[in-house]
Amino acid sequence: MHKRRGIVTPRWRVAAVASTVAVAIAVPVAMAQASAEPPPEVSAQGAYLLDTGSNKELMAKDANTKRPMASTTKIMTALVVLETRGLDLNQQVTVKQEYRDYVTKAGASTADLQTGDKLTVNQLLYALMLPSGCDAAMALADTFGTGDTTAERTKSFISKMNAKAKDLGLANTNYDSFDGVSADSDNYSTPHDLAQLTRRAMDNATFDTVVKSVSTEQEAPAANGHTRYYSWDNTNQLLGSYQGAIGVKTGTTTPPDPVWCSPPSAVTRRSWESCSTTRTATRTRRRCSTGRTTPPPR
Repeated sequence: MHKRRGIVTPRWRVAAVASTVAVAIAVPVAMAQASAEPPPEVSAQGAYLLDTGSNKELMAKDANTKRPMASTTKIMTALVVLETRGLDLNQQVTVKQEYRDYVTKAGASTADLQTGDKLTVNQLLYALMLPSGCDAAMALADTFGTGDTTAERTKSFISKMNAKAKDLGLANTNYDSFDGVSADSDNYSTPHDLAQLTRRAMDNATFDTVVKSVSTEQEAPAANGHTRYYSWDNTNQLLGSYQGAIGVKTGTTTPPDPVWCSPPSAVTRRSWESCSTTRTATRTRRRCSTGRTTPPPR
């Protein structure tokens, strides 16, 4: 907490709430408030709250229990891309038919990228984080991985994700996919690790700009020589409906269940605010509404 002319300035705090999915929430809370108020009752199976200024743990509930993280995986996908040395956000990437085939076969969430269109890396980040496009995730993994084939490049990208997790000290996190679609159920994290990951990602200006966007409209050169117009809405229902919400990512597992329904993954400027993984919000000073996202995983 910082004081200036008698004014208490709150520091940012990050919480991660998880069940079979995981959510990251950032809130500033004045230290005086934090000490005066008890932590919220969290109905989610796991939760974690920290002060990002000091990296001090404020509240934890099964914070180191490994759980599937679904599309919150894409936070790491974006971070690996954004921390690539010599990154050019205006680099164009051509959409391949196999990206569309992949999401169709997996029944995964999509940005509906059209074959042959040329989108910039920056546009793909919006396609990744707003509609939770698994096609965009594959395009980025294919572009920033190494190897002679798409399979080799996406596999190497996943290795980069795990290397980044190790560098960040995320000891209870493992990735077996670039988007959260896990064939072997070996894609997991913890509330603690997701909070730390989100803390790092929000330090990136591009990431911060993308995840706080309610929606976006993008133009891209189409394969037929014309211009394609894309319009994507953010799966985070708090954005635009809850004052102070500024991100980050939703996620849900398969099969969808009312107990597991994807909550709005929120970065919010309200004290002691938390969203549960049930259909209704955790009882705190206010309530956040939750809802199911389809098709899974998002």
